[in-house]
Amino acid sequence: MRVVAAMSGGVDSSVVAGLLAEAGHEVVGITLQLYDHGAARGRKGACCAGQDIHDAKRVADHLGITHYVIDAEARFRAAVIEDFAAAYAAGETPVPCVRCNQSVKFGDLLTLARDLGAEALATGHYVRRVEGAAGVELHRAADPERDQSWFLFATTAEQLAFCRFPLGEMASKAVVRAEAARLGLPVAAKPDSQDICFVPDGRYADLVARLRPDADAPGEIVSRDGRVLGRHQGVAQYTVGQAKRLGAAAVDGGERQVVVALDAARRRVVIGPRAGAGVRTVRLREVNWLVSPPSAPIPCAVKLRAREAPQPADMRALPGGGAEVKLAAAALAAPGQACVFYDDGRVLGGGFIVAPQVDGGAAAAVSGADRGGVAQR
Repeated sequence: MRVVAAMSGGVDSSVVAGLLAEAGHEVVGITLQLYDHGAARGRKGACCAGQDIHDAKRVADHLGITHYVIDAEARFRAAVIEDFAAAYAAGETPVPCVRCNQSVKFGDLLTLARDLGAEALATGHYVRRVEGAAGVELHRAADPERDQSWFLFATTAEQLAFCRFPLGEMASKAVVRAEAARLGLPVAAKPDSQDICFVPDGRYADLVARLRPDADAPGEIVSRDGRVLGRHQGVAQYTVGQAKRLGAAAVDGGERQVVVALDAARRRVVIGPRAGAGVRTVRLREVNWLVSPPSAPIPCAVKLRAREAPQPADMRALPGGGAEVKLAAAALAAPGQACVFYDDGRVLGGGFIVAPQVDGGAAAAVSGADRGGVAQR
């Protein structure tokens, strides 16, 4: 069949294109140019700009497949980069990879694949697509170290039905690299992409300050009860659970402190002891369901961060596209980050963590979280 292969220029997507071509499919490689910083042109381990585009073309030429480069810079800037900066300015911790998947990769690129008459869109993501009794399901990858299901929670059932993920069943990245070598791909030894793709120097706070100067304004570091303990140089440099950049406020009353909330409107970073920083109730927005939304609480496991182990919880749908999660044990939850629901290895859905309402000072922010209003990212 005709398959569009999303080719970023890295090892993973190149192996996908190679395996599909080897299997006899008509493969159309598409590379999205998402940004083009001068620093990214010669930087190894970047993604979707500069050298990576040339690498994708080299792979396509080696495989003898059609290859197109699509200029998606304007779309990527509006949907991902500007959203990234706005989230930090609002005191949230964004997940740009999820936004990119939502808008560009599984939105625009999938539409383009259909327009080209393709029967499927294949990507190099480490997830498994399973044909279940009630339809297509999204499952964690065979390799737990490479699993990317947390980043793909917002993929809809309709999109999943059209997508293929050939790497999901592979046991390790070493196996993928071995396949790249077997196929003779010129990127077989290329390093993995690192950090945020559109921040080539790794200094995301500089990008946020340039796009949203308000996020770089100095302010106070305060305790839960509103005592001023120090100063900071911008809320965009902090996230819930962080212990760095607290200066003299790092210890209060003999206890090490961490960020427990961000009050962007007042330019305040709220800190407290790590032992009391967690919450038990988390509310979500923009929830994507891959099962029928449960009106009554059902047991599941949830991940509040990409690289943490799932933890027991109960979750239910709320009116207006939201959800509520009751954690079995208190945990740090940062507004703007994703909370993804699992049933064993299957993804049930997920959404973005909502910050508690801040009605008056630091104490209100923290007490709201302690009551179960939701906290941090």
